[in-house]
Amino acid sequence: MGLKKYKPRSAALRFTTLSDFEGVSKKRPERKLVRIKKSQAGRNAQGRITVRHRGGGHKKFLRTVDFKRYEKLDVPAKVQAIEYDPNRTARLALLAYADGEKRYVLAPNGLAVGATVVASPKAEPVCGNALPLSAVPMGMEIHAVELVPGGGAKLVRSAGMVARIAARDDVYAQIRLPSGEIRKVRVGCYATIGQVGNLEHENISLGKAGRKRWKGIRPTVRGVAMNPVDHPMGGGEGRSSGGGHPVTPWGQLTKGKRTRSGRKPSAKFIVQRRKK
Repeated sequence: MGLKKYKPRSAALRFTTLSDFEGVSKKRPERKLVRIKKSQAGRNAQGRITVRHRGGGHKKFLRTVDFKRYEKLDVPAKVQAIEYDPNRTARLALLAYADGEKRYVLAPNGLAVGATVVASPKAEPVCGNALPLSAVPMGMEIHAVELVPGGGAKLVRSAGMVARIAARDDVYAQIRLPSGEIRKVRVGCYATIGQVGNLEHENISLGKAGRKRWKGIRPTVRGVAMNPVDHPMGGGEGRSSGGGHPVTPWGQLTKGKRTRSGRKPSAKFIVQRRKK
């Protein structure tokens, strides 16, 4: 999959760079694996805005993605299609299992239509197969890693992301994550072999503000452009850059302040913090 650039026939097209969707199926998504996604516009169950700058956007269907590959243990599946998912950066692979069931999984880089994949402790460590960390060779590329056995894949799910096993003993495997963090995960957790596909996603340039609105993201107003009643960085005679360290509208320091609690129970599983 590559990128597509446009001739500068307009101001918007001059800097637009989008995916060319090469190798992505043009068929409609599997009907039994989609459901309606209601727009929450950043609001919680009480109707209060908990995530700012959300609203509008194009309607989307939610694809049901299988993050628990071990539920189909030792059942081979054939890749029927590589599909676009508007809800995530990665592509999806439609698997047709030998027992007749179909499921979506994250499509790793290099997985082609017609390939056969399987989830099994005895599976070959090749692209698309899912194995427990105890069976994955050291240093091999993996993604869709579980945090706890049976909990489903939680780590390394975005486009182009990849992790590797740095060390392993009888109980834990030390995973080097894309952020540089090294974290201990139980060897019974499953992971998928390969790197998440759609590697060129990080080079996409939307080109115009309207395309951001199509994605359901509303404009962001700078704090220094507000009044003091609206933001701690607002106000001042003439134009001002704030005068103090940047903060959120609620006064929390930004730009580097660590927000993770040191008393968090899972902190003991972090061997090395992420690199800045």
